[in-house]
Amino acid sequence: MDKPQIIEFLKNIELFKELSENEIDILADKFSIANYFNGDFLFKENQEREKVFIIYSGRVEILKSIQAAKMKQIGLFYNGEFISEGAMLDKHPHSTSARCIETSIVLELERKNINILFNEYPAITAKLLASISRVMSRRLRIAASRSAGPFQQYLSGKTRAEHDLLGNREVPFDSYYGIQTLRAMENFNITGITISHHKSLIIALAQVKKAAALANHKLGSLDDKIKDAICQACDEIIVGKFHTHFQVDLIQGGAGTSTNMNANEVIANRALEIMGYQKGEYEHCHPNNHVNMSQSTNDVYPTSLLITMIYENEKLKASLVELIQSFRKKGEEFKHILKMGRTQLQDAVPMTLGQEFEAYAVTLEEEIQRLTDNAKLFHEINMGATAIGTGITAEPKYAGYVTTFLCEVTGLPLVSATNLVEATQDTGAFVIYSSAVKRLAVKLSKISNDLRLLSSGPRAGLAEINLPAMQPGSSIMPGKVNPVIPEVVNQIAFKVIGNDLTVTLAAEAGQLQLNVMEPVIAQSILESIEILCNGIVTLKEKCIDGITANEDKCRYYVQNSIGLVTALVPLIGYEECSKVAKEAFATNKGVYELVLEHNYLSKEKLDEFLKPENMIQPIHIEK
Repeated sequence: MDKPQIIEFLKNIELFKELSENEIDILADKFSIANYFNGDFLFKENQEREKVFIIYSGRVEILKSIQAAKMKQIGLFYNGEFISEGAMLDKHPHSTSARCIETSIVLELERKNINILFNEYPAITAKLLASISRVMSRRLRIAASRSAGPFQQYLSGKTRAEHDLLGNREVPFDSYYGIQTLRAMENFNITGITISHHKSLIIALAQVKKAAALANHKLGSLDDKIKDAICQACDEIIVGKFHTHFQVDLIQGGAGTSTNMNANEVIANRALEIMGYQKGEYEHCHPNNHVNMSQSTNDVYPTSLLITMIYENEKLKASLVELIQSFRKKGEEFKHILKMGRTQLQDAVPMTLGQEFEAYAVTLEEEIQRLTDNAKLFHEINMGATAIGTGITAEPKYAGYVTTFLCEVTGLPLVSATNLVEATQDTGAFVIYSSAVKRLAVKLSKISNDLRLLSSGPRAGLAEINLPAMQPGSSIMPGKVNPVIPEVVNQIAFKVIGNDLTVTLAAEAGQLQLNVMEPVIAQSILESIEILCNGIVTLKEKCIDGITANEDKCRYYVQNSIGLVTALVPLIGYEECSKVAKEAFATNKGVYELVLEHNYLSKEKLDEFLKPENMIQPIHIEK
């Protein structure tokens, strides 16, 4: 890239729009060109800010650490966009990380060159600082709108006029959503969590809209220019752009109409920009006439939810696989440790601690298959049903075309329902999948109960295992440490169980040709999956991976438990075992001790029998 190319490129960067051509020329000399590969970091969280980055080509994701080594994508930047402009002000550490997700060319302005600019060119400095102030102010407004509500952005800024059935309204000029989204934002301030919180749902909506545009184009109902613009807008949303403009609350009246219109408006306004028009010039690309062509909320919304659930189910299974591996690893680590098994909280028969943890792995492994089987119902969609399943306003071949294109766009084996009238009103797939999610939560809660019991003490409880100490456990009792991680998993399970009941009631509340309660079904299941994923990761990393065993305590319980006599029945007989048990109760002596005292078995034979490997499976006993 030569200097003239750099100059032309910098002229279009927002930070430098106030600079003259001569000033741009001076600035261009201060930039260096860097090449990054997929996976390379421009900077990492908590590193000092040393450079301003401007993407010439490629894509860069912005990441935020959330748990241990895990990071969440919170933004995506393309060519012409800048990152870390705050480096012009100070060395304050980065609060996020920036990583390339494809080969990228980046212009970099290093601190030493920033200092030269500021020391030698005061006019350039003043203009740059003014631009940075505007950018940072805008970003602070966005941050404020997320914490204080979306209407914070009305405190200042340019607007555009839009109209709908109910009249005219002013919409923030920079917003890609329109008047119907604005009304929904005003009407449904319910949970404080917008649909943009669930990335998979936004992606699914864009995929549905893209498939619809392709189908309408194939039918001759949409011209090349509008089709291409809609598809490009959808592609940008699919890879993470414009998600913050999906602002309606997940729980809403209208059976999801507000969510559908939010998508229609964002896609239409972005398509207008792509075609060279201003946002709101809907005569060129209309949210309803073009983006929503041949569609209804009643087929778009449920289809998008079904696709979302498929994506979210894969996330849930992936987190579960990691937890299972941790339990299995502990099962191997503890396979040599003999302990007492218990039924009804009473001593039963010996087993190994490894068997106990391997059983947890197996029971959770079963849930992966349940989730997989139940999620298969999500592959049947009702696109082409339009309002109630009759396909009114759509071409006869539209349902088949849109399903085919949606398979291509998503890569999923989707099929059109055999009866679209039935499919439009049916929410059975959500009910049965929610029950599988609940079943997983119940098992996780039971396991958490076990962990709390096994680690109880440390002196006056079972104390067979030690959970990692995560935080002080009391404001009044010094030295107390609580099993806080299993406790939070228990609470997550309670919430998931409650959400499943909500799904059941919402599914039952459907009337005639449509179930208008689908938004709360979506909110309930998505919340359950999210908190379960977070809880599973937390349980794995902050609890299971760090569990240690108290081997001596486990063996002490075996040797002193009355329950040991059951294991000895094949060796010394039921009558003798009954005598030993009775005497143990009366004298408070251990079974192990009494068997040796009465010479029922030699110490060598008793110890051989009680080896862990003889406790984990049926064995042949020589009498």
